[in-house]
Amino acid sequence: MRRIMSVVLSLSALLAASALASPAARAAPRADGPAAVPSGWEAVDGTALTRITGEAGARKAPFTAGDGVSATAAEPELLALQSARNGQFTATEVNYAAPHTGALRARSATIGGAWEGFAFEWDEASATYALKSLANNRYVAVEKNYTGTAQNVLRARSTSAGGWERFVLYYNEQLDRWAIQSTLNGLFVAMENGYTGSLQYALRARSTEITGSWEEFALYDLGA
Repeated sequence: MRRIMSVVLSLSALLAASALASPAARAAPRADGPAAVPSGWEAVDGTALTRITGEAGARKAPFTAGDGVSATAAEPELLALQSARNGQFTATEVNYAAPHTGALRARSATIGGAWEGFAFEWDEASATYALKSLANNRYVAVEKNYTGTAQNVLRARSTSAGGWERFVLYYNEQLDRWAIQSTLNGLFVAMENGYTGSLQYALRARSTEITGSWEEFALYDLGA
């Protein structure tokens, strides 16, 4: 289990509450449209992701003592996602009631187990990733049809990966940070640090560009 560090690579070749309070409308959903990828960010394929997670000398992720994902059973594509905005790890809210069951929120100080784990599955044909939560074995989908401040929230709720569950992964070598773009609406995933209530720190595919730490993440390898 290792922090994915900056490495010299050729990048050209690489969310338990049952009461659901309404979040504050701090950051309203933005209009759909293709997002622009700023300079310094490169799309990462499955081979490059495996290469980065396999680099030696990376920092270990902070597991909660006595718990965690089995290092021996994990593969390099089993990852934890930490928000650069609040420094918290993304968890799957499996105990949330509908309609937010399985919502992704950056709210864990440590990796306590499967709640904070995700399998990044590369699809060669579409050149995209599907993210499967290790907490409920469901694929992460973008809820494009939700309205208001929950529009485009990420939820681990799908049994298969289709257009709603496809993402492009980007890496910035200089910043050593990652960004995730939904192929459903073309928008980047942001962590809603300004929200309140049950969707505080929720992940939503709503940004037209990578503006800073709201859309930036660190990946931690859950493998040996």
